[in-house]
Amino acid sequence: MQETTFTTARNRSSWRVVDIVVASVLAVATGVVFWAWSLAYGGVAALFVAFPPLGGLYTGGWLIAGVLGGLIIRKPGAALYCEVLAAAVSGVLGTQFGLSVLLSGAIQGLGAELVFLIFLYRKFTLPVSLLAGLGSGIFLGVSETILYMPEWAFQWKALYAVFAAVSGMILAGALSWLAVRALARTGVLSAFASGRTADA
Repeated sequence: MQETTFTTARNRSSWRVVDIVVASVLAVATGVVFWAWSLAYGGVAALFVAFPPLGGLYTGGWLIAGVLGGLIIRKPGAALYCEVLAAAVSGVLGTQFGLSVLLSGAIQGLGAELVFLIFLYRKFTLPVSLLAGLGSGIFLGVSETILYMPEWAFQWKALYAVFAAVSGMILAGALSWLAVRALARTGVLSAFASGRTADA
């Protein structure tokens, strides 16, 4: 009985070839989205000049890969893998942020990954998805204010992190959950638990 339980747990955490392929395709696709999102930022950045912390509200678009990957693949490391690879793709395509996107991707992916870990990769409901987006947003907000905005007052840093967390919860958390449900209904996720369960 104990051996059966161990085998089941190992199978649940082991990556299959289809997991790697789909996670990679997903990461590349969202990497293109990241690249476009970065280009668009140049056009909307002027809106935040009067009060820079509001820029945190735009950041959720860069967090989708981790949350979406975690919800679909449902394996340890999926959120981190997808977020880092997506960041790498956007960096290769070329953004104003350069190769620093790799560090950002790792930090943001870790924020989502830790939430899925807390729930032992067994719950993928809307609240968990929202928390994953929130966690990713918090990691983004805190890390960016430390690395790139050291001159800001603490209040501005705190507000930026709060706005990034809210953006992550909505743009990455809510939209990723809705996207998985929509994909599940088409049948393209039939090889995954996310395509066969009500909480997909």
